[in-house]
Amino acid sequence: MTSTAQAQKSGARTAHPEHLGHVIFIAAAAAMGGFLFGYDSSVINGAVEAIRDRYDIGSAALAQVIAVALIGCAIGAATAGRIADRIGRIRCMQIAAVLFTVSAVGSALPFSLYDLAFWRVVGGFAIGMASVIGPAYIAEVAPPAYRGRLGSFQQAAIVVGIAVSQLVNWGILNAADGDQRGELMGLEAWQLMLGVMVVPAVLYGLLSFAIPESPRYLISVGKHERARQILEEVEGKDIDLDARVTEIESAMRREEKSSFKDLLGGSFFFKPIVWIGIGLSVFQQFVGINVAFYYSSTLWQSVGVDPTDSFFYSFTTSIINIVGTVIAMIFVDRIGRRPLAIIGSVGMVIGLALEAWAFSFDLVDGKLPETQGWVALVAAHVFVLFFALSWGVVVWVMLGEMFPNRIRAAALGVAAAAQWIANWAITASFPSLADWNLSLTYVVYTVFAALSIPFVLKFVKETKGKALEEMG
Repeated sequence: MTSTAQAQKSGARTAHPEHLGHVIFIAAAAAMGGFLFGYDSSVINGAVEAIRDRYDIGSAALAQVIAVALIGCAIGAATAGRIADRIGRIRCMQIAAVLFTVSAVGSALPFSLYDLAFWRVVGGFAIGMASVIGPAYIAEVAPPAYRGRLGSFQQAAIVVGIAVSQLVNWGILNAADGDQRGELMGLEAWQLMLGVMVVPAVLYGLLSFAIPESPRYLISVGKHERARQILEEVEGKDIDLDARVTEIESAMRREEKSSFKDLLGGSFFFKPIVWIGIGLSVFQQFVGINVAFYYSSTLWQSVGVDPTDSFFYSFTTSIINIVGTVIAMIFVDRIGRRPLAIIGSVGMVIGLALEAWAFSFDLVDGKLPETQGWVALVAAHVFVLFFALSWGVVVWVMLGEMFPNRIRAAALGVAAAAQWIANWAITASFPSLADWNLSLTYVVYTVFAALSIPFVLKFVKETKGKALEEMG
């Protein structure tokens, strides 16, 4: 009997929790880690030019300070699972909240460029932990009937965090009369931008004390009675609690701990399915999406947009990102993963190509010609919209579904690592490439967006409607 059939027999799949509001609160509290993930990833956008000016550094050094957080992200993501299995999901969230708080304070009050980079790594470690713990905890606590919708809270929280960081940056910049180094509350504006993250970080920590531990973790450490209490809270009183505990225990015993060597095989080191997962991760980043969130204000200023207006455009881009994510959440189970990815790729090619064309024109009085300026602005929003409604969500959905059970955990780890590395490569290279030729840089991103179409058509199989046990 499959685990799905067992769950249906126990009534878990059809149970309607008596306190759905409480369950939503639990998922939303856990998703605060996703909010901080998005906020911390994007808030640096408001400080880029001020950091360049304050420490008098070139584009290459600046790029390393921006991208160095991704090293912490990779380490945090790689270690979060083991930490959570040892001390629990809630304690792991609390550690992440402390690291977010410390990173915010340290980044706002750096003594030098080097310790600013260190605090960026600390924040990156917290991001990596949040990227793993949030979805895992929500999946383990959510009633099966609501798991998909509650699981989407994490991605929604990430894009909301990005948007809020841009809005906060815009508000602070306005208060400082458009000067990133203008003084506010005894600090320069960019320092205040980085320091404001203390507020959501502390809130995340406080919320972690108000939500229960994962029943799965409690069962793994022998705390069956507490696990039953939490299952009753989130799944209702109508289910057979003993059957649910037995089901979870059986599922845990059946799980195999996949290792790196299980991924080896085929003609090119890894099994073909692992390479497809790596390819999805790399294409997701090589279209240049994080340039839109790490460097957008710098980008607009470089083509003559007023600094305050550039922050406003960055905020509107984040709103478009939210809209696109909602569209993806609505349609990913309706039209399928592959069609959505292809639609997104076509839209990204159009948006990126138009940006490359607009940026190929010389500046007139420090600005793009009016027509090209408007084309660049609209094209940037088109690109972000089509990314968000496709690859931004689809890749994470497919990586969670496409691998066989036996290698899922290890293959996911490799694909996620490839994503962080690709993210770092784009983030670290953009300032220097933009100094070299901004238009050709966007041509490169356009080429990768175009190549993603035949990649999906040839190698990626549809996973819509398939049970995880069917993946082979």
